[in-house]
Amino acid sequence: MPDEPAALAAFGYELGLLKRIRRTGWWHVGVRDPESVAEHSLRTAQLAALLAAEEGANPERAAFLALWHDTQETRTGDIPHTATRYLTKPEPRDITADQTDALPDASRGVVREAVAEYETRQTPEALCAKDADKLEMLLQAVEYRDTGYRRVDGWIDSASKGLATETARRVAEAAVSLSPLAWRER
Repeated sequence: MPDEPAALAAFGYELGLLKRIRRTGWWHVGVRDPESVAEHSLRTAQLAALLAAEEGANPERAAFLALWHDTQETRTGDIPHTATRYLTKPEPRDITADQTDALPDASRGVVREAVAEYETRQTPEALCAKDADKLEMLLQAVEYRDTGYRRVDGWIDSASKGLATETARRVAEAAVSLSPLAWRER
């Protein structure tokens, strides 16, 4: 259909907003220019692949789920945890349905299925992707702490709680005691 390329291009532009939307919770501790949702999503996808590889799950699928886990924020922005008391949490699958409504069938289906799988957390890959989301936040908190931002312990504690995979728990434990520059010494 002639509108399909335009729908894909328009969705591509919408996804581009993720490069400009900042992770807002970090403003609470004084981070003036926190990472974008896109930056967060990239490392989350990379970590999801690594966790899945160690857990015997499909790394490609885990990374794919993680790539789509926050795309709904083009419509809502990044809502900080402190706002949940005052707002009803939007259903990510509903937002994704709206976002992908004009897409060709194959593209619409692949995105909706990825978001649904991530949200239901019923597969090893979805568990690894969710753990990667938390682990990425933990790593970011440690990095911010290392550069002088204080009061990030709540993010570290929150990220550590509820990790579903043994690998993620072990990585989180190691990460809090390592310098973010430890990779230079290996």
